[in-house]
Amino acid sequence: CFLFFCDPCAQADNIQVKRECILKALCVYLNEDPEKLVKEYLDTEDSKIASAETVIGISVILHEGAEPGENVENVSIILEGIEVMSELDNVPFAVAMLLGIIYTMNLNYPQELKYFFEFLQKIFLELDGIKLSHKVQVLKTLLSR
Repeated sequence: CFLFFCDPCAQADNIQVKRECILKALCVYLNEDPEKLVKEYLDTEDSKIASAETVIGISVILHEGAEPGENVENVSIILEGIEVMSELDNVPFAVAMLLGIIYTMNLNYPQELKYFFEFLQKIFLELDGIKLSHKVQVLKTLLSR
């Protein structure tokens, strides 16, 4: 889903769906795979098997035939293959909670999402924003114009 050019974002009245699309678009802009951040499943058994292999991420279990913006069965945060938080309302809230967990526990960002989390921490939250990677510095410059 790339910002408002994709169908779910363009047609969604739900602000949470739009926020989720923006977060995924940020991953895409930074040349990172949004599927590494948010993994969606239709079955709880599939999610349990895949969660065991997840180092850091968000798991979303959808109702079968669910449309974008509809309530999901479960949104949870996975760390080292263990579900540490569950029954979260939506993906944007889960991303905020995941960022908080990573920051407070002083964990390293996953290599495949390091620019995404660096942007959220250093630009969005303005925490330790003195030293930026080149990719994040370019995005900061573009946003400040």
